[in-house]
Amino acid sequence: MAEQTAPLRTTAEPTGGSTLAAGAEPDAAVVRDALGVGIAVGLSGFAFGVTSAGSGLSLLQTCALSLLVFTGASQFALVGALAAGGNPYTAAAGAFFLGVRNAFYGLRLSQLLALPRALRPLAAQWVIDETTAVTLPQSTRRAARIGFTVTGLTLYVLWNLTTLAGALGAEALGDTDAWGLDAASPAVFLALLAPMLRSTTERVTAGLAVLLALGLLPVLPAGVPVLLSALAAPAVLFLMGRAKGGGADGTGSKGAGATRAEEGR
Repeated sequence: MAEQTAPLRTTAEPTGGSTLAAGAEPDAAVVRDALGVGIAVGLSGFAFGVTSAGSGLSLLQTCALSLLVFTGASQFALVGALAAGGNPYTAAAGAFFLGVRNAFYGLRLSQLLALPRALRPLAAQWVIDETTAVTLPQSTRRAARIGFTVTGLTLYVLWNLTTLAGALGAEALGDTDAWGLDAASPAVFLALLAPMLRSTTERVTAGLAVLLALGLLPVLPAGVPVLLSALAAPAVLFLMGRAKGGGADGTGSKGAGATRAEEGR
């Protein structure tokens, strides 16, 4: 994954050829990956439709959430809180806090995509976990734009269609709680995220974030534990810096001692 300050590579355009820059993926490969993510996650909109209808929301309210909010975790948090008998304002606040993470995604994606100003408000609707996961690994701006657009469009259309289908078919399923459908969307995203955790540092950070979220879940409102779990990243970086600093100091002291010994000889 490219560092934030690193410029994107651009596809090479030699005369009469279509050779790609080193490390760049063909457009077809990017589209394939984006479609895979969009379809896999989009189908879980059915689970949201069923869960939302089971929590007491009307068909219109359920579809409006997917059309206007369009961030699965926040939608599930909202209907889950309502189904548990929570206050609507508290449920909405929890969903809002959970959706705040998309603003941080937007800060990174705005640099990668560099979209015209007129398109940015429209693109903001598609700044979610899945589009971010597909866009960030791309090595060129063209590939990033293709990945973001195909993932966002596929997921938005399919999520809303399956939300409608789930809300309409909720009565046929009976007790929606027994199916555990509210866990479908998070499970799909974790399956997409897991292969990206390649280094030990990334795995330790992810594990610490999970522990923070689970530990704070019983004592804080919905959505807040997820936001606070982001503290795992600076905590791991700080500890790594301390460890490297200590190693450097130790090496420096050893080197100084060796120098003095040599001078004594």
